[in-house]
Amino acid sequence: MRFFHLMNLEYVALYIFPTLLFILVFALVLAYFPLRGPDDESRYRTVIYRYPEDIEDRNAPFPLAMTLIIAGAVVWVLGYILAVGFLKVCI
Repeated sequence: MRFFHLMNLEYVALYIFPTLLFILVFALVLAYFPLRGPDDESRYRTVIYRYPEDIEDRNAPFPLAMTLIIAGAVVWVLGYILAVGFLKVCI
């Protein structure tokens, strides 16, 4: 049991709020995923390279929101590591 009960509340908030934010952003990404540009259909059909065993490589667009989710996860992990390292907090 912790000496300060507020620490438990802080940890719960640190777990819940990023998770809820991720769920919200991920749901929005999935909701608006089919947004396409004018040349996307041709990019989906054009095969750039064919690997062995008939695996085809295409120049299909990668959604910006998925890029932001991945980048946000990387930034959060690095920030967490640095914050724990600078504050010298034992996990």
